[in-house]
Amino acid sequence: MSCTLLGDYQSFSRLGIPFFLERVSAGFPSPAEDYVERTLDLNELCIQHPAATFFVRVQGESMIEAGIYPDDVLVVDRSLRATHGDIIIASLEAEMTVKQLHLSPPPVRLLPRNAAYQPIIIDGDKVMEVFGVVTNVVRSLKRGGKS
Repeated sequence: MSCTLLGDYQSFSRLGIPFFLERVSAGFPSPAEDYVERTLDLNELCIQHPAATFFVRVQGESMIEAGIYPDDVLVVDRSLRATHGDIIIASLEAEMTVKQLHLSPPPVRLLPRNAAYQPIIIDGDKVMEVFGVVTNVVRSLKRGGKS
């Protein structure tokens, strides 16, 4: 699975979108409120450290069991220290990838979340750099304008 860089947070503007405080039922329908309580900027919701945040688009299917699909946009925070179990963007010998980081037991492993793919073992001959921790996934439910 590879990633395409989309640019950094600083190049995006803020946009207040209506935010209904009433929760929507995923089971039985409930009556909707007829008013907007406030506005919500998706930057507020998805970005904790603006100066350290970037976006990447996913290519490939190695993370589908983690809910990350081809063409999703990942919000990545470079200021967070990657810890065991985090989903990260890493560079392996100049190729970007998104995987789950496993630090123990040694050796360090980058785990796909798709049974069809094999873990990547980081041993003495592999060079890996962590580019950031994935904090959010943005996905369109309508692909290419189709309904």
